[in-house]
Amino acid sequence: QVQLVESGGGLVQPGGSLRLSCEASFGFNLNHFAVAWFRQAPGKEREAVSCISSISNKNGNTFYTNSVKGRFTISRDNAKGTVSLEMNSLKFEDTAVYYCAAEAPWGPGHCRIVRDVDYTSWGQGTQVTVSS
Repeated sequence: QVQLVESGGGLVQPGGSLRLSCEASFGFNLNHFAVAWFRQAPGKEREAVSCISSISNKNGNTFYTNSVKGRFTISRDNAKGTVSLEMNSLKFEDTAVYYCAAEAPWGPGHCRIVRDVDYTSWGQGTQVTVSS
């Protein structure tokens, strides 16, 4: 599996913004994988936050969990082969460790169903804390 590295987490006040980035080690390109962001808050199960389909998936789509729709935006930098998550209007309940994950190479490459079991490459996580 490819090792992923997240960056951009930190402490922010409610209503603030952060931008998380995900890149693969050794210059590996994420363009041809569905890539998702998951998060896990203390005492809670890990949940899928957002997903962006592979660029080679002709029916490309994105996914957002209901609680972040309209506030978070996932995007690719195709030239760099990286994926970012722009998080705006952050709320206390967004506090969690955020993980970037790439789907298994044999996966369909879309984001119609986002399950952590289908993602075989993971980052170590980056902490996002929303606090006043």
